[in-house]
Amino acid sequence: QVQLVESGGGLAQPGGSLRLSCAASGFTFSSYAMNWVRQAPGKGLEWVSGIYSDGSETYYADSVKGRFTISRDNAQNTVYLQMTSLKPEDTAVYYCNMERAGRDYWGQGTQVTVSS
Repeated sequence: QVQLVESGGGLAQPGGSLRLSCAASGFTFSSYAMNWVRQAPGKGLEWVSGIYSDGSETYYADSVKGRFTISRDNAQNTVYLQMTSLKPEDTAVYYCNMERAGRDYWGQGTQVTVSS
């Protein structure tokens, strides 16, 4: 079965950096686009970034453009989100997401807290 396991969250200071990882299994990772989606306290889901199956194209929400970088390693079945210049408003649970045959798959999420 599809499994997505996020890691790398934690506490960072404003202006700091974190790198999130999402380890995937149970499907042909190299055939699917992947996304990062976040949910801030008391708010709905917000799409953050996406990457094509071969990594050739990447997309970002305006709120993170220029600060976050998505990448993937198809040999390791892992997608990453490098986050720099973090702001308090980046505080959220970050989820790895994949869509297959009209169904969304999600990891358990990893908490990112940006605070001094």
